[in-house]
Amino acid sequence: MDPKFSYRAVAIQGASPVKLVICLYEQAIEDLRQAVIALEKGEIEARTRKINHAIMVLGQLQGSLDMQRGGEVARNLEHFYAMVRAGLCQAQLKQSTTILEQQISHLVSIYEAWLEVERIGAKPSSQSEPGASSLVASGETSSADWSA
Repeated sequence: MDPKFSYRAVAIQGASPVKLVICLYEQAIEDLRQAVIALEKGEIEARTRKINHAIMVLGQLQGSLDMQRGGEVARNLEHFYAMVRAGLCQAQLKQSTTILEQQISHLVSIYEAWLEVERIGAKPSSQSEPGASSLVASGETSSADWSA
């Protein structure tokens, strides 16, 4: 078994909702870093696969937002996810490492904010509690693994 897969599987078992969100950000950021490497090497399939997976991760994050309880924070996050996904589509179309790196930077900024939320032990009301998903561990998505 792949040690990286095993580590991620263990990391999400019993994780708090905030930790699951952090894991999803880590996955999206890693996907995009690998997409940059693939783009630089001219590996079109790998680049496309990684960007597509990052888009699916963002869709899971966006789908877990609780718009009623989350208020303005949830609306801002929804806008943010849509903006990043649009940037990823543009990066794919233009085959641009610059655009990919910009999206990584945006994700890292919000990721760091989630780390701070975890550090202080707060639970933002903008997120519902996603179920422990194999998405992070396996790189695959399944709507059945999530509750919105």
